[in-house]
Amino acid sequence: MILWFLCDGSGLMGQPWAEAGHTVYCFNADDGDHGPYTRFGCRVEHPNIHYINTWIDSKFVMKAMATSGDKPDLIFAFPPCTDIAVSGARHFAAKLAANPACQDDAVATARIAERLGRWFNVPYMIENPVSVMASLWRKPDFTFHPWEFSGYLPEGDVHPYFPLLIAGRDQYPKKTCLWTGNGFKHPKKLPVPIPPGYSEQFHKLGGKSAKTKTIRSLTPRGFALAVYQANKD
Repeated sequence: MILWFLCDGSGLMGQPWAEAGHTVYCFNADDGDHGPYTRFGCRVEHPNIHYINTWIDSKFVMKAMATSGDKPDLIFAFPPCTDIAVSGARHFAAKLAANPACQDDAVATARIAERLGRWFNVPYMIENPVSVMASLWRKPDFTFHPWEFSGYLPEGDVHPYFPLLIAGRDQYPKKTCLWTGNGFKHPKKLPVPIPPGYSEQFHKLGGKSAKTKTIRSLTPRGFALAVYQANKD
């Protein structure tokens, strides 16, 4: 299979597919908010994962639709949430004053995966935290916390890149939403309840630094495995 991952510079979501022998393309702009993932040493390197430095915008859409090359069998997207995540709602007024179209533009970027999924007639998945996409577009089809997929990772697991900041087995709470379509199969949850004193370091990941934005964007590995298991056939 051929998998497209939009706005994904880490390769974590595509790793299970690559390890199973499928071809993975990760499209992401190195000039984005947090820069290249290699800067902080958190990019999966695998011969089946191909990283393409590009912005996900209207030009990308037109080029993708005109491709005569490797067309996708599934499309996954992790669009920027800076202007639409409700965790930053206190900044909405200032952002909208500076650019009244910023939230509409963000939702349009998120929906690129939907547009391409329909164009190629393949399943698609769009991931974002709780955001105004629910009101500016539609309600999500699926919600989860990373710890609800911790059962896909072994006991004793530690995070491969930031073990002091992200709990082993990605056993932390962060309500996340999926907008899906065209036959995408929702993953089966295998929760492992969060123990007392879970990854308190995770609370240090606020702010606007490129490093914390990069860490916050990393896909929970149990979730990635669950999605692969649900959609591999």
